[in-house]
Amino acid sequence: MQHVRSTARFPLMALGLLALLTALWGGLVRLGWAWPVPLPTLIVAHGPLMVCGFLGTLIGVERAVALGALWPYGAPLLSAAGVVALLAGLPAAPLMALGSLGLVAVSAVVVHRQCGLATVTMALGALLWVGGNGLWLVGWPLAQVVPWWSGFLVLTIAGERLELSRVLRLSGLPHGLFVLAVSLWLAGLLLLLTVFTPGVRVTGVGMVALAWWLLQYDVARRTVRQTGFTRFMAVCVLSGSGWLGVGGALTWHFAGSVAGPSYDAMLHAVFVGFVLAMLFGHGPLVFPAILGRALTPYHPALYGPLVLLHASLLLRVLGDLLGWWPGRQGGGLLNALAVLLFLFILAGVLRRGRSSLGWREAPSSLGVSQPPV
Repeated sequence: MQHVRSTARFPLMALGLLALLTALWGGLVRLGWAWPVPLPTLIVAHGPLMVCGFLGTLIGVERAVALGALWPYGAPLLSAAGVVALLAGLPAAPLMALGSLGLVAVSAVVVHRQCGLATVTMALGALLWVGGNGLWLVGWPLAQVVPWWSGFLVLTIAGERLELSRVLRLSGLPHGLFVLAVSLWLAGLLLLLTVFTPGVRVTGVGMVALAWWLLQYDVARRTVRQTGFTRFMAVCVLSGSGWLGVGGALTWHFAGSVAGPSYDAMLHAVFVGFVLAMLFGHGPLVFPAILGRALTPYHPALYGPLVLLHASLLLRVLGDLLGWWPGRQGGGLLNALAVLLFLFILAGVLRRGRSSLGWREAPSSLGVSQPPV
């Protein structure tokens, strides 16, 4: 059984990586780069491939590894099958919806084992993925689905950060403010079902509130004073949280936009600036845990993709807001190169074996080894 579980990870991660690469390619073509389009669905599938195909599969495999059972692999298996369906031009929403339901089942087990605000928040994130996939399944425009998908990713990450901040022994006030920020986001999502623009605007306020909470209370405020990988993760968290606040402000200001440069700016401030920065920070822990490898040795080269990611996103957002098309296109291209560079460096340092940083492996609620504070 253990061999089956270990073997199942690799094709699922391969399909997740395929979703990432094709999503990057399709996104650049959408920005106007005159590159060949080998698959007719590549351009319109950019968002679903990135959110459901890559990140949904990655999160699903991570949770399955954490639980240590075979059945949780059903969730990422369905989302990975959705990648194949998307690229083949077949209906993918039913598969993605079933995959997100599987993640909810996994999250319910996690909450049952360790009930707390952090695990409940991550379970709420999984429910938002179900909600977004359900709207996609019944034919709602992607512009009305995307806020649910962003909620899935942001609440999943926020729950993980809250779990890691447990060592701070936060008082009731920080927990209450966290619940308030999450509640604002959820209220906005429910509101946009009936009145779109006001609902999106409320979700923007929720983003700003959650970004403020992370910048104020996340353990990264302390660990950024340390060295090595611990500091690198903290820099990723704090810089990503800053972009979440920017994305929330842009979402509030451009709440009625469903296409065009302003829409591009408010979406990618969250999906690139926040989500990918967090992936950069946690990736050296998550990917080795998924692949059954030793912790990734720290290397200062990891800062290169992070700096490139933020600088290129700034260029892209300025290009969007100022109507500067070369800046928008160039920023998008450098966004993709930052992701590829991160994967290249991560693959390289993985070969160096177990880290010598001296931290002791301690499984979190997700079963991923974390460095102490």
